[in-house]
Amino acid sequence: MAQTFTDLPLELLREYRPALTAPDDLDAFWDETLAEARAAARPLRLAEVASPVRALRVQDLTFTGFGGDEIRGWVVRPHGDEELPAVVEFIGYGGGRGLPGEKTAWATAGYVHVIMDTRGQGSTWSVGDTPDPHGSAAAFPGVMTRGVLDPRDYYYRRLYTDAVRLVDEVSRMEGVDASRIAVTGGSQGGGLSIAAAALAGEAVAALLPDVPFLADFPSAIVRTPLAPFTEITRFLSVHRDAEDAVLRTLSYVDGAILARRITAPALFSVALMDDVVLPSGVFASFHALASTDTAIEVYRYNGHEGGGYRHFMKQVAWLDARFGR
Repeated sequence: MAQTFTDLPLELLREYRPALTAPDDLDAFWDETLAEARAAARPLRLAEVASPVRALRVQDLTFTGFGGDEIRGWVVRPHGDEELPAVVEFIGYGGGRGLPGEKTAWATAGYVHVIMDTRGQGSTWSVGDTPDPHGSAAAFPGVMTRGVLDPRDYYYRRLYTDAVRLVDEVSRMEGVDASRIAVTGGSQGGGLSIAAAALAGEAVAALLPDVPFLADFPSAIVRTPLAPFTEITRFLSVHRDAEDAVLRTLSYVDGAILARRITAPALFSVALMDDVVLPSGVFASFHALASTDTAIEVYRYNGHEGGGYRHFMKQVAWLDARFGR
């Protein structure tokens, strides 16, 4: 964790609105991408799982994401047949869905908790089970530069599509109140929750990203001192003539551009000593929201770990109020 503030003073962060240009075909790009994935979709599969968490029901989830690829996940919920609101969680960089019953917090709060595995990740700090069967041209180690020279080949096109497809499936899932679906996650998971809320339309009723990654790329790749943003910097240090192509690709997945499409209520968190995701990137996404019901919790003395369980307590109270619980 950094020991000092890593970015602009808070009063300037509260005014930070970078002039980011969306590609002219942004809407068409995502409409086409999602239409192709939905056309290739197959029925989801749920299987009961034995786990040490006996007070909750745990199910192994398989659904189809980008290109009809099978994506894994977990569904964790209270026992019983009551129709409940759902929280869809996306995982931070390098992690996977984990072991059965490893994540239970939202289910213990009375929600259907759906956890998406992350294709091609899940071997850094938590276990994953979903491969990414699509190759790419030359890339720096990690996933940030896989296919980065063309938006159609880019890794995050596939991952964002997976996230939207999961929201599609949750909205039709038995035992879920389709009018009360929230998306959340930390770091990369926060960026995915922004993407899902932006691209899934009215299916997402609330958004709770924590220290969200994947935004304000033109600034982040030259100012952030630590990975994963530095994967792009290192790539460009070798591919010296690729800057225009790379920045064009990143504009299709930039959370501070996509957030302009979001009208759902949103609760963000940001940490002012974060040297993995600079606070300016979080505020860039937050300020881009088209929502009228927004809040951001600021953790002045924390790094990328953010607000921890104290923030989760605030999230539950905030979401309960909006979902009438």
